[in-house]
Amino acid sequence: MLRFFDIVLSLLALVIIGPLLLLLAIVGLLDTGAPLFRQTRVGLGKKHFTLVKFRTMRPGTAHVATHLADASSVTPFGRLLRRTKLDELPQLWNVLKGEMSLVGPRPCLLTQTELIEARSHRGVFEARPGITGLAQVKGIDMSTPDLLAQTDAAMLASLGPWNYLKYILLTLRGHGAGDRIASRKRCE
Repeated sequence: MLRFFDIVLSLLALVIIGPLLLLLAIVGLLDTGAPLFRQTRVGLGKKHFTLVKFRTMRPGTAHVATHLADASSVTPFGRLLRRTKLDELPQLWNVLKGEMSLVGPRPCLLTQTELIEARSHRGVFEARPGITGLAQVKGIDMSTPDLLAQTDAAMLASLGPWNYLKYILLTLRGHGAGDRIASRKRCE
């Protein structure tokens, strides 16, 4: 049933916000020369897929977990996209394709071995990754892999239509910060 909601809601959203997506892509093209960012992530059954987002960092920035990224690599337009979570909108395409769900654990990078191990131990990879979920509305990011895996597993254990809609509504209302870039520079 949740997959049905994924298809209907993502398709509806893509149609309704199509003009906004086009506008953001044009501004992103002017900002970085490449409005979309593609990255390989770990999905359902640990299968790899290509996640699509609006680019918020300068091209050529190292592909690391957000909490390890250099804050100076984020463009001014990218900061706006991140703050408003508009950078996530292209993932509606991943949802429509069946690689993701609107609600589920955020897909991790292939290099996040500690998180992959913690999620494997808790059965988190038995569900599609999502654009939002319990960890996101609580502001838990990937810098705490064990806590994140525990939170993901708890969410999946109670995920039904009501909680699915609740997490979407909480996200739309601005709850949680999700993955945050550290305010100080970090070494790559």
